Amino acid sequence: MRTRHHPHPARRACLAVALAAVLAQCSSPASPPAGGPPPASPPPTVPARSPFTAEVVPVTAAELGPSWRPGCPVGPAELRRVRLTHVGMDGATHVGELDVHQDRVRQVVDVFGQLYAIGYPVERMRPAGTYPGAEDELSMRDNNTSAFSCRDIPGSGRWSQHALGRAVDVNPLINPYVDDTGAFQPANAAPYLDRARRDPGVLHDGDPAVRAFTDRGWTWGGHWTTPIDYQHFEMP
Repeated sequence: MRTRHHPHPARRACLAVALAAVLAQCSSPASPPAGGPPPASPPPTVPARSPFTAEVVPVTAAELGPSWRPGCPVGPAELRRVRLTHVGMDGATHVGELDVHQDRVRQVVDVFGQLYAIGYPVERMRPAGTYPGAEDELSMRDNNTSAFSCRDIPGSGRWSQHALGRAVDVNPLINPYVDDTGAFQPANAAPYLDRARRDPGVLHDGDPAVRAFTDRGWTWGGHWTTPIDYQHFEMP
C-alpha cells in the first residue's frame, strides 16, 4: 500500500509565504512603465453655486441720492430697491442692487434669476445715484448695470424709461450705445463696437441672456435701427 508523503512543516511554511507573495503581486495594480505618463488625476470638483436670492425694500429720496430730484415723473414711494445675487466676471457670486418701479419688481427678479441660472456675468450692479451727479457716462464707463435714473432722452424733450424705473442697462461698457452718426457711449467703448466679439457679458441677438428679457415682453435696444442701444432693455 502506498503511503501519502507529507512535506515537512518548515517546507509548508515556505510554500505558504511564496504563494501569498504571488497573490499580492497579482492583486496589486500594475505600476506604469518607467518613463511613462503618470496616472490621470480625477477631474476637479466644481463647487455648486449658491441659490439665487432677491430682497425687495423701499427706498428713500436720501438713498436715491442724485438719481432723483423733485419734478421727476415718479417719486421714491413708487420705487423699490432690489438686492440680487448675480454671477460676476470672476465667476463668483456677488450681490448687487437695482432701483426699479414697484410694478416691475417681479419682472426684474424673474429676469435676473434666469441670468443667474445660466451663468450670465454682470460686472457690477449699483444704483445710479452712487456715481457723482448720477452721471450716466460714469456709470457706463464703469460697466455698471443699473435701472432707475431720472433723465430724459437727449434732444427729445421726453423722459427716458429709466426715469420711470422701467428700463435696465446691462454691462453698458461692453454693450454700448451707437447713434446714426456712429458716435458711441461710453467714451471708452471703442473696442466693443465690434459686435462679433464673444467676451463674457457681450450681448448678441438670440443669446439666452437677451431672450431672458425679450421672452418676457421686454424690448431690447439692440433690435433698434437708430440708435442701437445694445445695453438697454425696457418694459414701459
